[in-house]
Amino acid sequence: MKKSTKIIIGILTIWPILYLLFFMVFFFSSFFFLQGHEDGIFLASNFMILFGLHFFTIIMSMGLLVFYVINIFRNDRVKSNQKTLWAVILFMGNMIAMPVYFYLFIWKEPKQESIE
Repeated sequence: MKKSTKIIIGILTIWPILYLLFFMVFFFSSFFFLQGHEDGIFLASNFMILFGLHFFTIIMSMGLLVFYVINIFRNDRVKSNQKTLWAVILFMGNMIAMPVYFYLFIWKEPKQESIE
């Protein structure tokens, strides 16, 4: 896999974690910044932006899950007795497990054994 493809997959893999942090900061800060605002347009426009980001993140996470499950069963670096376990781990803890799988089996290059 090309380095540029790995970088794109890595960014997409990290996005749900970054979005979660952004969402929490946005949600809790809105309590402080919206006090005294009677303008519903401000709230509605921010909600639409947040809804779009939320929808994108959900669809992208489902796509990444499909990508990783396919990669598990096509990747020779994942031992055959661990493929099912990795699939279950990705389904159950995908936001945390995807970056771990990405680092171990996609980003890291396989070790080359020297022939002497």
